[in-house]
Amino acid sequence: MMMWLCFSFASAMVSKSRRLKIEASEVGGLALKTRHASAFLLALAFSAVTAAAQVSSSQIDAIFASLKSSNAPGSAVLVVRNGKPVFRRGYGVTDLRTLHPIDGRTNFRLASFTKQFTAAAIMLLSRDGKLHYDDHLTDFFPDFPAYGKSITVRNLLNHTSGLPDYEDLLMKQYPNTPEEKIPQILDTGVLKLLEQQNSGKFAPGSKWEYSNSGYAVLAMIVEKASGKSFGQFLQERIFVPLGMKNTLAYEKGKNEVPHRAYGHFKGDNAWHETDQSPTSAVLGDGGIYSSIDDLVKWDRALRDHTLLSEEEMRPALTPVQPTDGPAKFPDGPAVSYGFGWFVDPYHGHKRMSHDGSTIGFRTTIQRFPDDKLTVIVLANRADIDPQALALKVADLHLGTKP
Repeated sequence: MMMWLCFSFASAMVSKSRRLKIEASEVGGLALKTRHASAFLLALAFSAVTAAAQVSSSQIDAIFASLKSSNAPGSAVLVVRNGKPVFRRGYGVTDLRTLHPIDGRTNFRLASFTKQFTAAAIMLLSRDGKLHYDDHLTDFFPDFPAYGKSITVRNLLNHTSGLPDYEDLLMKQYPNTPEEKIPQILDTGVLKLLEQQNSGKFAPGSKWEYSNSGYAVLAMIVEKASGKSFGQFLQERIFVPLGMKNTLAYEKGKNEVPHRAYGHFKGDNAWHETDQSPTSAVLGDGGIYSSIDDLVKWDRALRDHTLLSEEEMRPALTPVQPTDGPAKFPDGPAVSYGFGWFVDPYHGHKRMSHDGSTIGFRTTIQRFPDDKLTVIVLANRADIDPQALALKVADLHLGTKP
């Protein structure tokens, strides 16, 4: 389709130049300039076609060559270009017990990739009039300590709330306890831990600090505002409408993950299944399981504004500006973050992205909306960097150099 459009565009320009040449016969030199201009445009059109054609499946396949194994965990890779999947492939196995090959249906724990869905749930409720971005934490939880009175939903969405990290609080609650002995915490448990604190880490809105706690609280706000469980709301308002039939917020004992991949860690020269940790049952910050077959539908919904209009999505893609200075990781580079999305450009290309990292899983989504390109990498092993791999694929399509 893209090739046809390029040729049609070039042909139209040539036809136009011929008409201009006849009309310009009385104005010496204009015809020659027009002919040169259309030749230049034609060259550009052919260049665009050639650049797209140069990205072959074998080139992408080579990037993931180290994951090709029939007895090791691996990854699922999706590339969408101009609205159509142009590469969809699985590498390795879902687990070491069945050795089932990873394919397009394989469901991985998304980890923090989940945050864009949590943010979308909040944005849908905002459109419904069930909440506002400037509502405060204590509007939903009146018994929350006083420090919650100045924390807004917007602060939670863009990581400027100052809420302490629940993982740190959990470790303090179980000092000197092996991790495997610590019981799993739920979103409700995160809220209780936060209610036991007397203050946040900083004044809301003054600084940016990535907060899993904030997104666990957002899941609880979804429940308060909608009157439904977080998982049910996601099903009814996002997954079912988009046809994401096998995507879910996993709750042990309440539902099952179809075509499930299990997480793994490599140590002592051997693979070990490390699928669950004390924090793996928290839903709002990382508890969704999905596959590349379902995520291509999510990508389409983002592109076509199926769930949220372009105007409604604008806050999600607007970088937060903390009052005390630019948003940045501790001792790291400055970042741009909206609602559930990093919005840092990549080599001059507009980008919206998010990574996920949890015990045994690594994930990433890299979207380049102006270039109509999306690369998604889901892995059930902790020894690879999906973002780096995804950007190598993006480089092939964008013509950028790492």
